[in-house]
Amino acid sequence: MRRALLILGVLTALFVAWLLAVWPPPLWYRTHWPRATAFMTRSYPVALSAKAVARGRLYRPVPLDSITPSMQDAVMIGEDDNFFSHGGVDFLALAHALGYRRDSFDWRDRRQRREMLAVLPSAWRKRDELRGASTITQQLAKNLYLSPSRNPLRKLKEAITAWRLESALGKRRIMELYLNTVELGEDVWGVDAASRLYFGHAAAQLTQDQAAALAGTLPFPLRSNPGDHPGRMRWRQNLILRRMHGEWVDVPKVEAGAAESSDTSAAAATPDSLSPNPADSTAVPPASESDSTPTPSAIDTVH
Repeated sequence: MRRALLILGVLTALFVAWLLAVWPPPLWYRTHWPRATAFMTRSYPVALSAKAVARGRLYRPVPLDSITPSMQDAVMIGEDDNFFSHGGVDFLALAHALGYRRDSFDWRDRRQRREMLAVLPSAWRKRDELRGASTITQQLAKNLYLSPSRNPLRKLKEAITAWRLESALGKRRIMELYLNTVELGEDVWGVDAASRLYFGHAAAQLTQDQAAALAGTLPFPLRSNPGDHPGRMRWRQNLILRRMHGEWVDVPKVEAGAAESSDTSAAAATPDSLSPNPADSTAVPPASESDSTPTPSAIDTVH
């Protein structure tokens, strides 16, 4: 029994050490930019185009003050509505993904506790919805340190790392790091690099429409972005802009299968024609992009 307890203690200590083992530690990023994130150095998920190979990696971190405030608003609308109110993991968003319907949760409330326990058994069946509930802090933790793996242990490490980032850095620095390391195209990292590539100017000069377009590329920037297969990006851009203009519309997460099915052909629109007509937004993404020439009703000239 004593030996068994010793082995159990050693295994528990190793597991906790693995959960906390990230390098450099989160405190390092208070004052330093990553030279390359874990996502930048991983094996690329698809073969890069000849154009992307020729130009090389685009990564140009800039201070948060050098990025238009509209960009922060757009990514929070598209990715993490509760960014300023959670501690790294949005437990209420996770509960909603499982089917919990209330707008708040308190363990001391018996009815709420019972309703929460009732939806927990559906966690595995609704794992895709749970992935869609990840916060900006969790995405940063994954980008900086982890792999794209979706196994439960890796997700647990992501949550612990997100909590450590929140404790060490604070919201402003987390947003600054996220906007400078998020993937926005083929080997395109960060908002300033993407802005210069797609729109020809720095991130400080992004218009509201362009900020919404970049936020609309997420969470599948390799399948739809302002420079390649922009149809699905425009759909999300429309919804994000409507929210930015004060209309309460849902901006759903895009499922991987739907993104793959929609990216069947490249649209002919250029990055200079990305200002949408909000009235044309729909609750579901376009089924395909077979009509390669955009119509004036779908796209107007950028302001």
